[in-house]
Amino acid sequence: MLELSIFIVVLTASVLLFRKVAGSLSPLKPNLISIIFYYSLLISSFIGSVLIALDIDHYYMINRLDHEKYRLIGFLCVSFVMLFLPLTMLMVNKLLGFDSKREFNEYLKKPIHYLSSTKRDVFFWLFFILSSISILSVVYTLLMTETIPLFELLKGNSADLAMLRIEASRSFNGYVYVRNIFAIALTPILSLIAYIVSYQQKTLRWKLLFLILFSLSILISIYDLAKSPVFFYIIMFILIRLYIGSLKLNWKRISVYLIMGGTVLIGMYVSIQGVSNISEYLSYSSGPIGRIILAQISPAFLHLNLFNESIPFLQGQSLPSILISWLDIENVRSARLVMENTFPNKVDDGTAGVLNTLFIGEAYANFGYLGILFGTLYLGVLIQIVYICFLRLPKNPVFIGLFVYFTVNIPRTLVGGFADFLFNPIWVFITFVLIGLLVAERLLHDIPYLRKKFKLYK
Repeated sequence: MLELSIFIVVLTASVLLFRKVAGSLSPLKPNLISIIFYYSLLISSFIGSVLIALDIDHYYMINRLDHEKYRLIGFLCVSFVMLFLPLTMLMVNKLLGFDSKREFNEYLKKPIHYLSSTKRDVFFWLFFILSSISILSVVYTLLMTETIPLFELLKGNSADLAMLRIEASRSFNGYVYVRNIFAIALTPILSLIAYIVSYQQKTLRWKLLFLILFSLSILISIYDLAKSPVFFYIIMFILIRLYIGSLKLNWKRISVYLIMGGTVLIGMYVSIQGVSNISEYLSYSSGPIGRIILAQISPAFLHLNLFNESIPFLQGQSLPSILISWLDIENVRSARLVMENTFPNKVDDGTAGVLNTLFIGEAYANFGYLGILFGTLYLGVLIQIVYICFLRLPKNPVFIGLFVYFTVNIPRTLVGGFADFLFNPIWVFITFVLIGLLVAERLLHDIPYLRKKFKLYK
């Protein structure tokens, strides 16, 4: 079959290109680029796309296609990304003189630049203030959410958990940015930074602060019974341990992690979604397997099927509001339009929100195939520059925490849309706050007046 031949050729070339770009595709040395390859592209996008092209997906979303030609077109678009994303990254490497294999291995071996003994007190108190804001934000999030699905599950009220999951976000009565930035995004990063410092200093105050932040990070990841956030947080924690040298990965350990993760996932599906049919659960087109290989890429085919066929291209309407507001253009999410047109009954019932997918979906919805072309080139440049910058920045706890955060969240965002890569207020704010933490610590150390006023240095 032609599609299968294309799949094999593209996959082979993509593996070679990504290995060159990342420095390593070994699961024993995970990094930003390798996670993009395995998670965002191969598992979440490419495998499902060839099943759809071969018309053997048997997936409920793809059954909604009006134009069968987009089975092949969608597969070719994903194949384009598999090749041209790493090619663009490779060009950036050449232009910036970046030796990916050497610099990544050097980063793993590089000692951590911890704060010197004269700075520990002031950094702790600055960090403690920021952590307190984050902790209070978690409490605020829980208090301002009318019904918390996790608590309902623990009380045995599991009849309407699917509905409660959706209502958990819609029934939030507080400030969304407090929840999204300080509670959901910042708390896990702070817990990672606290772990790094406590690993080096081994002081009681840092250990206690880490345990509090770690516990709240788990809680805020699962309070709405979403399955993926807690898994991604555990991956971040593993990466932190790997990058500071407190963990060495081997195949046995990876196998144990996979078995444990699979067991927890099965438990969550059974308890949250009430799965009872084991054959349906293990089918590649349903259950967690279908959720992984088909659910993330299918909406991309629906985007191709909808825009320029039933709906005109958005011409930038789904780009970040901050970029289009001055043009007096109303912001419209392509993923929401696809959901409204594909599953209108679920939207009316309040049981469906958006159909997020690989970035090519939103790029196409706005600018057609040119959007896919330039979007792929733009992301190749952006992601590789971010990767290079973090490998070359000082290896201190704050930068390691930020590096790991982006190492996990950039791949997640790639299969969520395109607009967030143009301007992401959460990413910008978190980066600004954590770099501001380092700047404040440096100012208190270097300016004599401030040193004397705060009396925080010995």
